[in-house]
Amino acid sequence: MNDAAAQDHGSDDDGSMSRRRVLRTTAGAAGASLAIGALGTGPAAAGESAGAAGAAGNTGEPAGAAPARKGATMAGVPFERRSTVRVGIIGLGNRGGSMIDLFLAQPGVRVTALCDPVRAKAERAAARVSAAGQPAPALYTKDEDDYENLCARGDLDFVYVATPWESHFPMAKAAMLNGKHVGVECPVAMRLDELWALVDLSERTRRHCMQLENCCYGRNEMRVLRMAHAGLFGELLHGAGAYNHDLRELMFDPDYYEGPWRRQWHTRLRGDLYPNHGFGPVANYLDVNRGDRVVSIASFGTPALGLAEYREAHMPPGDPSWKETYIGADRTISMLRTAKGRIIRLEHDVSTPHPYSRINSLGGTKGVFEDYPARIYLEPDHTDHQWGAFGKYADWDHWLWKEHANPPGGHGGMDYIMIFRLMQCMRLGLVPDFDVYDAATWTAPVPLSHASIRAKGAPLPIPDFTRGEWRKDRTGVDSDKPSD
Repeated sequence: MNDAAAQDHGSDDDGSMSRRRVLRTTAGAAGASLAIGALGTGPAAAGESAGAAGAAGNTGEPAGAAPARKGATMAGVPFERRSTVRVGIIGLGNRGGSMIDLFLAQPGVRVTALCDPVRAKAERAAARVSAAGQPAPALYTKDEDDYENLCARGDLDFVYVATPWESHFPMAKAAMLNGKHVGVECPVAMRLDELWALVDLSERTRRHCMQLENCCYGRNEMRVLRMAHAGLFGELLHGAGAYNHDLRELMFDPDYYEGPWRRQWHTRLRGDLYPNHGFGPVANYLDVNRGDRVVSIASFGTPALGLAEYREAHMPPGDPSWKETYIGADRTISMLRTAKGRIIRLEHDVSTPHPYSRINSLGGTKGVFEDYPARIYLEPDHTDHQWGAFGKYADWDHWLWKEHANPPGGHGGMDYIMIFRLMQCMRLGLVPDFDVYDAATWTAPVPLSHASIRAKGAPLPIPDFTRGEWRKDRTGVDSDKPSD
């Protein structure tokens, strides 16, 4: 793995599922119309431009109105307690293949079934399961739709999806319709109507659908979260998150993003293609969906020049990439407003030279934290207008990081912490740290930023996926250590 791959905090499969679907979506459309026709945000609200409403589509409903609930809320709903969690994994490339060992390392977890249309990948993964002393898992490698047969098994409790983005929605849907809880890598879907469909399915089937956002479990993120909830930042005012990561070399590597499916999304959407890594942690700091909610987004994008320049310098004549026209802005900047008047800034840039950064910032009336590098300024500890050392606040580490000080696995251990906590919640019958409403909210900037950029930065409403439940305080990632 090269340096760029080694530092990638993305949540992607290498594209083993993309061979068949790299140009397919649930709408069967490419280009700018992909996300726009199904945004479902309704006509312009008072004070919103007609351009914004036109970009968002018109469903005849008030702006941001929630469709009627088809089932009871999933907020605060615990898992069923079980002694063993039986897991099926769909997608066994870079991401899915790397996560198998973390599932196998958990107490009371059995990897029961594996799915990938490339049988060699499934067989390599199955060998690792057997080497861990577990029974050989069932393999689903027949074709691109064999995941449906995995989801239909009666001996699975949880389905983990790590495939190219366009397949996330149908796979999560199949899992819930077959009575399985499901965890999906980022983003959970690419269209607003798909996000609503996942919310409705979760409520109707009583199965949890979770965005497996590993960055919510980073050590710094969890420390800041506990400090924020303890009031050290005072009244919270603003936060920022990003996915600024130079992926040019990887996106033009046919073996890394097979297809290459990820680069081709830059020919379809102009907005923030990957908001979750930055948005998820900041949403947790601000108790989004747990006392506050995001209500609007306004996005801006630069010209799309970086990928074309890289292709000019590195790709030979006749390479398939020369047929592509990139519309995805090299850098997008989105401003989100919450019901309490707080501001969240999101950035996305994978097409230009830039050291890796998720920004990860939080500010309040008593001070501010900024990451990359980590630094802090809090009153009364700091009064000299000089950044302080964040390491001095290690006592505020979350109990998960105190219990697992040196976790195995990638991304500095956050992957392990995430899987440990999820499997713990399932075994003990606890409420998950995040749910389908968080998945939909953290992913909504994908289609909405595209629509806002097309509308020249006009603000668009962000739906209330909780249908009013956000007003209630409830637990989240800042959890108490269970007694068992």
